[in-house]
Amino acid sequence: MSLKLASDSEELAVAHEINVTPFIDVMLVLLIIFMVAAPLATVDVKVDLPVSTARPNPAPDSPVYLSLTSDGGISVGEEAVTLATLGPAIVRATRQDREQRIFLRADKSITYDEIVQAMNALRAAGYVKVALVGLESGEAPR
Repeated sequence: MSLKLASDSEELAVAHEINVTPFIDVMLVLLIIFMVAAPLATVDVKVDLPVSTARPNPAPDSPVYLSLTSDGGISVGEEAVTLATLGPAIVRATRQDREQRIFLRADKSITYDEIVQAMNALRAAGYVKVALVGLESGEAPR
């Protein structure tokens, strides 16, 4: 706040102007904080899956495996299928039990897009219980 000192009266007049200097200081500090924090907020993590250390749940007597191989092949159990015939093959393998869990096994080199396409085909066939299968620590690949 500023004051006018040259006056004829004994009262000092108050200048009705906003002092923006503290506001600018605060804004510059916030700008620096956000400039430093913005690169830290992005996720840049390389993921190399799938090894799990969790205790395995007991597998059902006859699980249905959906396998995605490194060459782009899809198989339900031992039966090779395409993405278009995946739904009917799963229905046959589960005997139309849509509450049965499907175990999805995928090679490390499979893209995330291929896994999501397979899961979308499962969802379109009415199967929403999908378990992702990975190696347990110390287990040899099958």
